[in-house]
Amino acid sequence: MRRTALLTAVTALVAGALAWPSAPRAEAAPTVFAHPGVTVSQGQLDFARSKVLAGAQPWKGAYDQMMASKYADLNRTPRPRSVVECGSYSNPNNGCTDEREDAIAAYTHALAWYINRDARHAQKSIQLMDAWSAVITDHTNSNAPLQTGWAGSSWPRAAEIIKHTYSGGWPNSGRFGTMLRDVYLPEVINGSHSNGNWELSMMEAAVGISVFLEDRASYDKAMAKFRTRTAAYVYLASDGALPKTVPSQNLDTRDKIVKYWQGQSTFTTGLTQETCRDLTHTGYGISAIAHVAETSRIQGHDLYGTDVGERLRQALGFQARYELGATVPSTLCGGTLHLGLGPVTEVGYNALHNRLGFAMTNTEALTKRNRPAGSNNLFVAWETLTHGDNPS
Repeated sequence: MRRTALLTAVTALVAGALAWPSAPRAEAAPTVFAHPGVTVSQGQLDFARSKVLAGAQPWKGAYDQMMASKYADLNRTPRPRSVVECGSYSNPNNGCTDEREDAIAAYTHALAWYINRDARHAQKSIQLMDAWSAVITDHTNSNAPLQTGWAGSSWPRAAEIIKHTYSGGWPNSGRFGTMLRDVYLPEVINGSHSNGNWELSMMEAAVGISVFLEDRASYDKAMAKFRTRTAAYVYLASDGALPKTVPSQNLDTRDKIVKYWQGQSTFTTGLTQETCRDLTHTGYGISAIAHVAETSRIQGHDLYGTDVGERLRQALGFQARYELGATVPSTLCGGTLHLGLGPVTEVGYNALHNRLGFAMTNTEALTKRNRPAGSNNLFVAWETLTHGDNPS
């Protein structure tokens, strides 16, 4: 009788661990969207500008770094394509780098315009956005969803600043919006079953595009997918014996989950689905989580006080510890980690440590060591300038 009861209890425990998680509550789109409102707000821009003009550090150094980069070159020539074709690891690379870097450049010039008020930078940002909106029709090959997510994350940041702060006019802003709606949004809005950084980056793009377009339905859909994917990307002990999953992926056994988590079978708070792959791809996922949380905060719903913020805090601290040189235990990824987290800590650190007061010793050390944070040449750029110790 005792044996039967024990088996029943074990079966119930395993079933509970593998049960689909209930969908996290999505934050509804605001009744009125805030602009500029994708990753960086008007208040944050004003704070950064005031610090740069005063010559204060680290903002002045971050601004100088940005202005010395290739992305701030006023002689940059756009290189748009009708069809951008990107295979695995951008092989083939038919317009992939050009698109991503032109999008980062558009954002860089928008930031430069806001801080130094040199209209040439606003016009260069507009030139880059207009060049692409005039010709692009599609993304193709296996990396198309990810490529669209990366470029689609940078374009709205640039567009939001230009449309809502530059008084010199942008006649083709409507065409740019049509490009985002017809070419980018359909490619990202339905998500991905690949490694988690794909869907997180895609939802970052979808949320940013939705803000620019003031598309409440797309915003809600993207945010719901983001909440589910974030819960399935960063493990917390409170999740139970196994990480949460995205139901549509059918990761319905322990073996399937372990395989999806790069063979890692011991789960520790802060571990991500890609930690044992490498910290570079993990950084992509963490960065996207921070960017969406920041955009949501600007739009009136602060996700940092929810499980999103806790997962972000724990993921940053866990990865930062090893990026700083801590010994990797044999129980973690077989005792070997591939480092290279990237310039992805400023947004989350500022929100969680400076605003909410969480002690984040490892994240703080890594953030300050890496200042000024530059660009990863994909979709992250100049976050010491925009978010470093920024109270706005």
